[in-house]
Amino acid sequence: MVTSSTIEIPTTTSVPQHVAIIMDGNGRWASKRLLPRTAGHARGVQSVRSAVETCGTLGVRYLTLFAFSSENWRRPAEEVSLLMRLFVQALEREVSRLQHQGVRLRVIGDLSAFEPKLQDLIAQAQAKTAHNDQLHLTIAANYGGRWDMLQAMQKMMFANPELGKHPERIDEHALSEHLSMSWAPEPDLFIRTGGEQRVSNFLIWQLAYTELFFTECYWPDFNAEELKKAFEWYRLRERRFGRTSAQVNTLSTR
Repeated sequence: MVTSSTIEIPTTTSVPQHVAIIMDGNGRWASKRLLPRTAGHARGVQSVRSAVETCGTLGVRYLTLFAFSSENWRRPAEEVSLLMRLFVQALEREVSRLQHQGVRLRVIGDLSAFEPKLQDLIAQAQAKTAHNDQLHLTIAANYGGRWDMLQAMQKMMFANPELGKHPERIDEHALSEHLSMSWAPEPDLFIRTGGEQRVSNFLIWQLAYTELFFTECYWPDFNAEELKKAFEWYRLRERRFGRTSAQVNTLSTR
């Protein structure tokens, strides 16, 4: 289990080791071109492919993409249906590419809400890529940060019922090992495309010390060059984790 950044200072590098992205702006990209919103989602799949390839090339170890939030069920039924079809198609078409690239795929979220075919495809894709270690790609689907914390609390209490009588024993380690991404380091860099500046219930536990990058660029236009701009912005950030600038500078010159 990875140690929390609120407990220990993580190692930082010029290239973020874990990048988390909210892929926003597909519908608005399409609307600006007088296309149906669904066309934007279809085009956004190409940007996913580009992000995976670019992160793998630049040395990123973990890439986490917010594909469908637990709140997205509120969208028009036609759009939700299209998103589900795109998810199925991507799993059917992209797994061989991920295998070739050495990418391990995981899907986090409450998958019980998906139809059996989609659940089966997710399980098959995860099994086929389980041996890969070049890049760990995580897709958050029917996911919410509050749901994640609640289900972690429930699992923790089921696994350790004695904590009900001794709540003082509950610490970050006890809870975090039951989070959906307990096996991954906390994100170094969070990116949200589309101009909105909020985290929208995404990895709210894990983003405590993450650098937050917001761009006006819509997700279908977010190509390798746009991702590199975010990485360059990240490279210039001073990650203090509670320390002063003087302390950070002293350590960097040793």
